[in-house]
Amino acid sequence: MFSWLGRQAGGRERVGGADAVQTVTGGLRSLYLRKVLPLEEAYRFHEFHSPALEDADFENKPMILLVGQYSTGKTTFIRYLLEQDFPGMRIGPEPTTDSFIAVMYGETEGSTPGNALVVDPKKPFRKLSRFGNAFLNRFMCSQLPNQVLKSISVIDSPGILSGEKQRISRGYDFCQVLQWFAERVDRIILLFDAHKLDISDEFSEAIKAFRGQDDKIRVVLNKADQVDTQQLMRVYGALMWSLGKVINTPEVLRVYIGSFWAQPLQNTDNRRLFEAEAQDLFRDIQSLPQKAAVRKLNDLIKRARLAKEQLENYDFTKFHSLKPKLIEAVDNMLSSKISSLMQLIGQEEISMPTQMVQGGAFDGTTEGPFNQGYGEGAGEGADEEEWVVAKDKPIYDELFYTLSPVNGKITGINAKKEMVTSKLPNSVLGKIWKLADCDCDGMLDEEEFALAKHLIKIKLDGYELPNTLPPHLVPPSHRKYLPKAD
Repeated sequence: MFSWLGRQAGGRERVGGADAVQTVTGGLRSLYLRKVLPLEEAYRFHEFHSPALEDADFENKPMILLVGQYSTGKTTFIRYLLEQDFPGMRIGPEPTTDSFIAVMYGETEGSTPGNALVVDPKKPFRKLSRFGNAFLNRFMCSQLPNQVLKSISVIDSPGILSGEKQRISRGYDFCQVLQWFAERVDRIILLFDAHKLDISDEFSEAIKAFRGQDDKIRVVLNKADQVDTQQLMRVYGALMWSLGKVINTPEVLRVYIGSFWAQPLQNTDNRRLFEAEAQDLFRDIQSLPQKAAVRKLNDLIKRARLAKEQLENYDFTKFHSLKPKLIEAVDNMLSSKISSLMQLIGQEEISMPTQMVQGGAFDGTTEGPFNQGYGEGAGEGADEEEWVVAKDKPIYDELFYTLSPVNGKITGINAKKEMVTSKLPNSVLGKIWKLADCDCDGMLDEEEFALAKHLIKIKLDGYELPNTLPPHLVPPSHRKYLPKAD
């Protein structure tokens, strides 16, 4: 579904002129270094407001920050965009994500803990070290080779609960961390559950931390398929009323309504509304790489005005003196020594064989047909000579011939009439269509239609769809297109 976002955004950058983007980025960096930075240093702006900007702040991909109360679907939303799991992902009805997770592109899948992440000069997170170990222990970067992440990065935040105890026991200033991210991301998405519209005290404080970044905020009313049309109208009105008490802006916030996960809709009355809203949101996200340079320029102007108008009023003569050499030695260790050590560790991990716990019960978990998921979902029928779809094909054939085939094939319009009865979202049905249309002619013959129905059944049974069609699922009449084994 969303894999096309990365391709289109990436293509726009190449066709539209990557050199031009780099020139703008270089110009912004040059302006900051020559004009703004000297003023900030003269008035010690970095000591009490915001650290100096670095190269990574200018060169990083557009970032999206997801914020919401627990169980509103933040992590599921990311998985919906990526169409795959990512390291550190946990999903459940109870509070699961207790950390900030930066989901970014990487050639190999893996994760980096916060303390190591903030000393990496290639990542725009070095200045987060000021929030201390309590925060860094709850911060990580999840990297994977996903097409979408070539164009954007996504920041998943901890689910917000209500109650004084949580605010005190976090161990770091949650709202200050959110404010730090808000100043640097391109889009802030506030997620709400259609069944939980109350805004807790901490969530209210978190939203207030985004003041001055109102142009970046978008609101998503998630899980909207769980209520009927009349209830949805009331829920929408209640949400706007709640937001109006917290966000004091004359403009009405844009609210996107839908169900952002790859499962069947519970209530299909508003299917077309959800599809239109999803496309609007996707177009907004798609435009981020194109608008990244403008956003950086806007943020630089905000920063320059703040430094120009406010810094001269502060008196810094009351600060106690420090021992610069000791501080410099630690800074040098963090900025150069540890980063070079991290590079050596990465090279060593690549060169060494994968180390895993072996023996005892561990050896039995992946042996033969007892491996988890073996022979299930898309893997069903992999060991059989007969095409696994054939057992249900007579039923599928009856449906096929009710859809007015011409020359043994049905069009996409006719196929859609049957496929949407599954109640699966268009993003999932689009992927199924792509997998089933083996000869890529934009139509389905009876075997391809049977395959599409089989893939729908796999998804409805709770299994994941394959990214590419496994050889054993290819219809017999289309196996001539498969490359022959040596």
